[in-house]
Amino acid sequence: MAVFKSVRSINVVTLGCSKNLVDSEFLLGQLSNAGYNVFYDSESPCDLVLINTCGFINDAKKESLETIFRWVNARRNGLVRYIVVVGCLAQRYKEEILADIPEIDLVLGVDSADELLQILTPHHSADPDRLLITPPHYAYLKIAEGCDRTCSFCAIPHIRGSHRSLPPDQLIKHANDLAQRGVKELIIISQDTTYYGLDTHKRQMLAELLRGLVKIKEIEWIRLQYAYPASFPVEVLDLIRGEEKICRYLDIPFQHITDRMLKAMRRNISRKQTEELIDRIKTTVPGICLRTSLLCGFPGETDDDFNELLSFVKSGVIDRLGVFTYSHEEGTISFKDFKDNVPAKIKTLRAQKLMEAQQINSFKKNKALIGKKIRILTDASYTGGCIGRTEFDAPEADNDVEYRTNKKIKPGTFHTVKITDAAAYRLIAG
Repeated sequence: MAVFKSVRSINVVTLGCSKNLVDSEFLLGQLSNAGYNVFYDSESPCDLVLINTCGFINDAKKESLETIFRWVNARRNGLVRYIVVVGCLAQRYKEEILADIPEIDLVLGVDSADELLQILTPHHSADPDRLLITPPHYAYLKIAEGCDRTCSFCAIPHIRGSHRSLPPDQLIKHANDLAQRGVKELIIISQDTTYYGLDTHKRQMLAELLRGLVKIKEIEWIRLQYAYPASFPVEVLDLIRGEEKICRYLDIPFQHITDRMLKAMRRNISRKQTEELIDRIKTTVPGICLRTSLLCGFPGETDDDFNELLSFVKSGVIDRLGVFTYSHEEGTISFKDFKDNVPAKIKTLRAQKLMEAQQINSFKKNKALIGKKIRILTDASYTGGCIGRTEFDAPEADNDVEYRTNKKIKPGTFHTVKITDAAAYRLIAG
């Protein structure tokens, strides 16, 4: 067991998704309450650096390892005394990391906050406080851990275990606490938000949770991410349409569109069912913004499969898009059942074509907004204006609005602005 002597300052470095970010926020809060001087993603010298890694796909693993070695070099230069690695990469490759990188003092997996605190401060009881990394006007609300889906390409169930819904009353209380701290926008996340409640109550409870969240006076926007297409709880659509606080926005990763690929990916949905769901979403909630993620280069993806996927994107039915290339991950069903037979160059080229098609769509849709007034939430201000987002855009992932004005605009405030110009992924207002 590692022994940490005279640790006063701790730097938490986070890699990967928003779910990892939330884990780091709770770690920061607990460490701060335990009396440590904490930093986030700082380059300053410190006693201990805690690296919260991602290990989902090859690019994420590469970034995590590069970050670890950067801090190993910092240790050699006397800028840090101890290195602790946690998170998904640590969960998957604990023994290999310890064997290959002896400069690391401790490797813990996911959900390791309590264990870490017991090692650092064995007489301190864990406090579930949270120190926000995001700007103070928005926060992620993680409603569950793990995943019960069996998508053939995904390592998350192997890394984070089965789906565990957090109690609704606990989530409502936490959301209230965030609201009292100035949070205006709640972003609902988990590996699969639509599965919420099935493990604890044998029914989908996302709609019930949303009904509780909209009652929080200070919260003005509630945004849904990481929905699962198969068995989508359609009652959620009525809430999006009827509740002003719930953004007309839905992040729902479809991954592909051909029946052959959807079956191989074990997505439990067909092209016809996907198109019917999209039609129902857009009919029930007029004007809704649909964001999706697509995966190209899955084993066996043919030119015909890809061209069908490209035509789907070109149709313009998707408003916001993220594209990933397939990563052959040990522990997944596809790693066991398929060969990674699409060359890397082909994967990259296909991803580029999808995003080029989406860029054209996005520009056309943004141009159609010129002359219209729209409400934005400001994320950052500068001399001569600010950067904000509409209800149709999530932070870090989607479009933004540059509002040019001589007024002093405070981040975290809402404004109605008139769109005067547009680019593919930015609106201009004045």
